[in-house]
Amino acid sequence: MSTQIDTDCVIVGGGPAGLMLALMLARQGIDVTVAEKHADFLRDFRGDTIHPSTQELLLQLGLLDEFLARPHNDMSRVTLSWQGTELTLADFTRLPTHRKVMTFMPQWDFLDLLAGSASRHPGFHLLRSTQVDGLITERGRVVGVTGTAPEGDVVVRAQLVVDASGRDSDVRAAAGLTQVGSAAAMDVLWFRLARRAGETYPFIQAGDGMIITIDRGDFFQIAHVIPAGSWTGSVDDLDRMRKRVARISPRMTDPVAAVAVSDVHVLRVRLERLRRWYTEGMLCIGDSAHAMSPAGGVGINLAIQDAVATARLLGPVLKVRAPVGRDLHLVQRRRTWPVWITQFVQRRIQGQLIASREPGAALPFALRMLRDHPRLAYLTGRFVGLGARPESM
Repeated sequence: MSTQIDTDCVIVGGGPAGLMLALMLARQGIDVTVAEKHADFLRDFRGDTIHPSTQELLLQLGLLDEFLARPHNDMSRVTLSWQGTELTLADFTRLPTHRKVMTFMPQWDFLDLLAGSASRHPGFHLLRSTQVDGLITERGRVVGVTGTAPEGDVVVRAQLVVDASGRDSDVRAAAGLTQVGSAAAMDVLWFRLARRAGETYPFIQAGDGMIITIDRGDFFQIAHVIPAGSWTGSVDDLDRMRKRVARISPRMTDPVAAVAVSDVHVLRVRLERLRRWYTEGMLCIGDSAHAMSPAGGVGINLAIQDAVATARLLGPVLKVRAPVGRDLHLVQRRRTWPVWITQFVQRRIQGQLIASREPGAALPFALRMLRDHPRLAYLTGRFVGLGARPESM
């Protein structure tokens, strides 16, 4: 059985960028269809830092109260423990935003909020369990996508296709869009640690590599930064990881001993961006357009800002006609500079995130600057919390 759908805009991928764009287009009265390959949003080890800039957008959308009603944790300052020395990396308390905190919320809760809000608009359609597997091209222009769903084949024709399906996008590859960038020096190991009653850890611990700890209530979610390519999933790799974690955080020695190879998920970090974000009839945003390092947790927020810029620039166009190349170029021109500068900073700091140093070694230069000039934390807080070019409705 085959299903054909006609819509103004089809978005491939129901992640933060895809659902934010769908919500903002639906609010403008545009018919929008999201094709999401999973049946739900319950996927672990996804970014879940919601920065002040994104919370400001939620306020403008009238969704901030609903957002805050969901389980979350707030952080007004990002701190780091370097071999017992406590430093503030970023301070959000002086930002010109309604909420001056970075908020941690499981991504599935955040996506559920966006999808639920979008569903209040009659022009929003979410196709779950729908795997997009091809593009429809006519006279040199992308005019839709093909895919499969539990009920059979799906054909979605649209005035605009937006690829928000992530860094490993098959849709982007099918369009022939190519990436540029440099290999990242690090990978990230994600795993859980059992949470003992009353146990707490610093958010970031460093010295022989780095550990980020997110308190999930029943357990700790750990992101352990390691040199790129150094994890193959062997028993020896696991033993080395346990020893490294124990050196950084001695109190984690016993909990990490219970972690098995099968419990570890590896994120191969890439710093890439497309030379051209679009072809006629199709635009890439978010990780599909620019793969970011997890440093600063800024990936979600950059992707959302892409979505806001896209909705603001292309929404009015979609009401009257199909966007053409020059319309899509406006989105890339608007968003290229903040992506470039963010990736530049991430490249400069990635070496320090994985540096292996003996106990008692001197602080890296960047950390010494933050220690000796505490007011710099307000500047880093602005860069992390707002981004290089924050977007608004």
